[in-house]
Amino acid sequence: MQHPDRKAAVLAWKERKPDAGIFAIHCAASGRRWIGATTGLAAIRNRLWFTLGQGGAPNPAMQADWRQHGGDSFDFAVLERLEAESAGLLRDLLEERLAQWLQEDGTLPA
Repeated sequence: MQHPDRKAAVLAWKERKPDAGIFAIHCAASGRRWIGATTGLAAIRNRLWFTLGQGGAPNPAMQADWRQHGGDSFDFAVLERLEAESAGLLRDLLEERLAQWLQEDGTLPA
């Protein structure tokens, strides 16, 4: 990559908007569902699947379902995409929307 192209690519990456939102993970075999919030919807599924595959998921129930039923029993869905004026507002909005989803859905946090 030429120097000007590289600078433009780095600048574009720095100025990109966060891909934030609320997501759900569902284990069809157990019927359990977890809801989480992230500023990186594009990467969270891969991160979670990798962590589960390595046996190091922070959620013990999700890890147990993964071990018992395997990755093919799991589905990932984006429930809501969010935007905000600043990173601080985005964090607050994510927390607020996650709490609302958890309350309404009656599911477990991811």
